[in-house]
Amino acid sequence: MFDQGELKDELQALKGEVSRLLNATGEGIFDASKTHAEALADQIKAALNDLGETLGEQEEHVGNIVSERPITTLASAFALGVVVGFMLRRH
Repeated sequence: MFDQGELKDELQALKGEVSRLLNATGEGIFDASKTHAEALADQIKAALNDLGETLGEQEEHVGNIVSERPITTLASAFALGVVVGFMLRRH
């Protein structure tokens, strides 16, 4: 009724085809995820560069304020230190 040899050959062929499809799909998923990760890394690098530029500009601005008003800056830093000290002492 059934030829076992023929059925076995067909199952082996099907197994090979499924294996080939799974490998191709796995490689495709890997390539797509790698491309997505690289794009995300590029976006993060661009954001960090923008942040670095902004921080550089703000550092100059703060430096100008400190050099224009050194006594006020010193008093503010002292007051902040006292407040932080009291907060840490309570906890």
